[in-house]
Amino acid sequence: MKLLAARLHHLELPLVSPFTTSFMTQTHKRCFLVEMELETTDGTVVTGWGENVALDRPFYSPEHLDGSAEVVARWLVPELVAAGEITAETVHHHLRRVIGNPMAKASVEMAVLDAQLRSEGKSFASYLGAVSSAVPSGVSVGIQDSVAQTVRVVGGYIDEGYARIKLKIQPGADIEHVAAVRREFGDELLFQVDANAAYTLVDAAHLRRLDEYGLLLIEQPLGEADLRQHAELAKQMSTPICLDESIDSAETAADAISLGSAAVINIKPGRVGGYLEARRIHDIARAHGIAVWCGGMLETGIGRAANAALAALPGFTLPGDISGSDRFYALDITTEPIRMHDGVVDVPAGPGFGIEVDPDRVAEFRTALVEIQL
Repeated sequence: MKLLAARLHHLELPLVSPFTTSFMTQTHKRCFLVEMELETTDGTVVTGWGENVALDRPFYSPEHLDGSAEVVARWLVPELVAAGEITAETVHHHLRRVIGNPMAKASVEMAVLDAQLRSEGKSFASYLGAVSSAVPSGVSVGIQDSVAQTVRVVGGYIDEGYARIKLKIQPGADIEHVAAVRREFGDELLFQVDANAAYTLVDAAHLRRLDEYGLLLIEQPLGEADLRQHAELAKQMSTPICLDESIDSAETAADAISLGSAAVINIKPGRVGGYLEARRIHDIARAHGIAVWCGGMLETGIGRAANAALAALPGFTLPGDISGSDRFYALDITTEPIRMHDGVVDVPAGPGFGIEVDPDRVAEFRTALVEIQL
């Protein structure tokens, strides 16, 4: 395929409720969509969409939204134009001169992949080799103002039918909240926690108190560069250690597995540079008997649909953060929002990512439109 046009749609979508982690509180989702028009070898012009998941400040990763948009427009798109004929599988190779910036690269690869699959009439799920038509839907619960509020919020999601609860924690908002959820909802609840790198190895004795609550895992308790420290913590805890921010590539995943730093890996496609790298991490983890699950970055329906297909691969043995669109948005930017029912989300079966972008909704939430000069 040959790239004919590229646009960035900057959006700001209000969240149905504030979402608080150990590093920030979000009341709106700021992101940008990558729209690409590509011409196939037979002269057909097809449009593909990608979604950038960088936050608007560099608190989760070194990338931030405005910088990621600059990288896409100023360097990544020109590299693909200069390459001439491209495929989704060669995007990473063509962008190799640009160091880092995995979220920027992921959004570009995503748009090319969507267009390529649409031109072939093939679904993303079939392209990946998905083995399920529906995936269990977990929900991520932000840090609440009180223990009582945590119990109320968790109870609401359980009533809605979510298959698994993930609770964000930080020092001062951890043990009591976890204990209260277990007391209220019992040992059968699939329950895990996410620290977003809020602790250090000095906190090991405190974190060991979580072992008595039968958690599925504790996600990213220590800093993103702390592979050795996570391996040490794993020796001191019975709760499985899951890595998130630490895993930015298949190579890093292999290192973490070798060091004993991770019994579980959270795969976020944007964080690792795209869905093709995400599949490689899945394959490496599965070969080593390491469980994986699909994390979320408050995606719109575009990324949410793609994540559902990824989570349908055989190595995704734990429920992911693939909630319905209404978990975060009263209105999504796709014609058919992703919906959770009976504890699962259906894997879209249509061509490309299996969803259609609603141009009116995009216009409603758009704050800027950038036409990239080719």
